[in-house]
Amino acid sequence: MNAAPNQPVKVKISYSFPREERLRSKKLISELFRTGSSFNLYPLRFVLLKHPEHSETPAQVLISVSKKYFKKAVDRNRLKRQIREAYRLNKYILHPEGKTIVAVLGIIYIGKEKNTFTIIRKKLISGLERSLTS
Repeated sequence: MNAAPNQPVKVKISYSFPREERLRSKKLISELFRTGSSFNLYPLRFVLLKHPEHSETPAQVLISVSKKYFKKAVDRNRLKRQIREAYRLNKYILHPEGKTIVAVLGIIYIGKEKNTFTIIRKKLISGLERSLTS
């Protein structure tokens, strides 16, 4: 059945974070840091590459935490897990009307101290919204 012409079509939001959405290609990673634009929303830094035209494929995401400030892998993994969870719950912001504007996104934790999940989530949401406009 098709939706009535005067009713909006609902897009189903997927809260998963599958392997296709993770940035693993060394070629794309080097291109991201070489030609991508970036901005900071402390404690996060966003580096992004946009599609020349909108596409239906989901954005690929890289999440990184510096070993310089967090020597213990436990601390780095916890921060990465918190960033991943915040992104997973809010990634629909990058897909207005089912179209993807940002092709590749790098989220780097640049803070020197551990922050709570609520702070990370708030900064990530505002960063995702800002990445659509910049």
